[in-house]
Formats: sequence, structure tokens, C-alpha cells
Amino acid sequence: MILTDTHTHLYSEAFDEDQELMMKRAMDLGVERFFVPAIDSTYAERMYSLERKYPTAVFLMMGLHPTHVKEHYEEELEFVEKQFQKRSFYAVGEIGIDLYWDKSYLKQQQMAFVQQIKLAKKYKLPIVIHSRESFDEIFEILEQEKGDDLYGIFHCFTGTMEQAQKAMAYNMKLGIGGVVTFKNGKIDRFLGEIDLSHIVLETDAPYLAPMPYRGKRNESSYIVHVLDKLSEIYGLSQKEIARITTENSKQVFGI
Repeated sequence: MILTDTHTHLYSEAFDEDQELMMKRAMDLGVERFFVPAIDSTYAERMYSLERKYPTAVFLMMGLHPTHVKEHYEEELEFVEKQFQKRSFYAVGEIGIDLYWDKSYLKQQQMAFVQQIKLAKKYKLPIVIHSRESFDEIFEILEQEKGDDLYGIFHCFTGTMEQAQKAMAYNMKLGIGGVVTFKNGKIDRFLGEIDLSHIVLETDAPYLAPMPYRGKRNESSYIVHVLDKLSEIYGLSQKEIARITTENSKQVFGI
């Protein structure tokens, strides 16, 4: 059984003391593919170091996280563009809009999102979207940029059935993580109505740990709890869920 974690911050300081053990725990459970999103320029070397340690398992994205879009976001975007000129990545991410932490940079977040979508189109890559409390703002930009060359993943999807259908209409897969295991997560109520071909698995480690670890540090091995919940929702074996969702991830990332 091969599992794919399509969104995991393995380079986070949260793993400084046990990164190798954490990776081994995940690999021992069948997680063979780890897709790693960027945050900002200060984390780039940590990402590259992780890739050097696990060259056949770790696949990097590059982008500017919306919560790190501040006054000097244009300098950060210049850094992102320079990285793409130097080497290849598997997605532009994570990018998008976050109105949970700070609404004062909405205009800058919108501009950064559009600019990075154009970068993804230029390099023929998927985008990985962060959309916390910002579905309307995200959809407005996706409507403006829609086309066959726009595709990717709605990371940590926590929206409604209507929002899920809208996301899928823009060629987006739904990234399903720990929230699906929460009693108040809500997405488990309708997820079974969505064809599994639209779903990929993720952890967002070290954040959003699934039950029974909610509130603690998340790690990629905990993806098995997401897998278990999806197996229950869809009435399929864990092996089949793993196979289909890994195949879906290959469609997005091309590997």
C-alpha cells in the first residue's frame, strides 16, 4: 500500500528534534511520497536540506504563503521567481488568501495570488491553494484566471458541498486531512457524495492533527487516521483508498 501526503511541512522547527524518526514512522506505514509546500524565503534552505536527505521521497513546491504576504511581499515574490529560474518544482504553493489571521493585507494577498497563478501557468504547474475564511475571494480570482492551464488542489478543504463543487469546477482536487476526523468538522457529512477521483490525502503536519491526536503536533504518519475515516465514509478498503488517492496525486503533480 503506497500512501501520498500531498501537503506536509516536514522542514518545520516542530520536527527539529526527531525529523528522521518522524520520517521513518511515516515510511514504515507506507507513506512513500511527501509533497512539501513553501512558506517564504526564510524556509527555503530548510526545504532544500530536507530534499537532499530524502531525494526519492520529498517533492518540493515553491510559493509565498498568504499569511506571510506583508508590506514587502514583492521582494518575496521576486525570490520565488528566482527559485523557478534556478530549478524545477512540482507545484506553486502554498498560495491563496487567509482572512482568519489578518484582513489588513487582503489587497496584497489578492495581487500575490494572481501573480503566482500566472507563474504556475508559465511553468505549466499546479497550484496548491490556502483558503482560510476566504472562499469567496479565492473563487473570484479563480473565475478570472480559469482555463485548461489552471488546476491543482484546494489544500485543507473545509468548505460546504456547494463550495466543493465550485472548487472541482475549476479543475481542483480537494485536499482532505485531519479535519475529516473531527466531530465538528462537517465535511464528513457530505464527502461520500463526492467521487473519490476528486480527493487527495494530506496532513498539513505539524498542524491540524487528526483524532485521536487533535491539538497535538501532527506528523505524516497520522495520515493513516485520515485514510481510516475515508475508508469508513466510502465503504472501501484502506488499500483501495490509498491506491485511488495516490493516483489522483499523480494526475496533479505529474509524478
